[in-house]
Amino acid sequence: MAAVKLTYYLEILSSWCSYVEPVWTSLQERYAGHVDFAWKIALMNRSDFPVSRAQCDWFYQRSGTLTCQPRMLNSGWFDAQLHGNYEAPNLVAEAGRDFGLTDDRLRRALTAAALRDGRKIGDMGTAVTFAARTFKLNGRKLRLAAESKPVRERVAADTAEFHAHQINQRPAFVLTDAIGDKVIFSGLVKTEPLTATIDAMLADCAAYTTFAAHFGPVPDQ
Repeated sequence: MAAVKLTYYLEILSSWCSYVEPVWTSLQERYAGHVDFAWKIALMNRSDFPVSRAQCDWFYQRSGTLTCQPRMLNSGWFDAQLHGNYEAPNLVAEAGRDFGLTDDRLRRALTAAALRDGRKIGDMGTAVTFAARTFKLNGRKLRLAAESKPVRERVAADTAEFHAHQINQRPAFVLTDAIGDKVIFSGLVKTEPLTATIDAMLADCAAYTTFAAHFGPVPDQ
């Protein structure tokens, strides 16, 4: 087990989470073997979603400009009939773990289908069909898993864990280490603060290891 763990809380349809994915990739490459990486679903509230495509496009124009994106995101995924209930792609992404898709591929594919191609994956049937075809899975089994009590409970637990950190912005990154330190970033999409923090935590853990090698555990008295 690595000395530092980095947990990434995300929502499949979050534009800001889509923007931070290159950062997540670069961190995994830079700290491979030194940091344990994990992602968890943190569902957005229904009221967090736009109420129209026009409003969604306005948000994309703002966030895309602020982050210097080369192309604007696609609001075609918006579905007024769902009234802000977009759990489906998140449940499908979580269910993918039960089929061996524990890495980033499935959740990223679902995000791209929505925010790049405008697919209405807020609908469970659409999300399942897309995932099953893309990754050659049994669609019936995947849907049963996505709608199952265990998967819903895992997503609910991870979302509650996210809120327990007293944060409300996604992406969120929680760093913990072997000596009990914890650092939380909420809404951050830049690499530098994360790498500076990871480097500092790794250095501190290494220093504790060196000290223990020279002086052993703390005396009982």
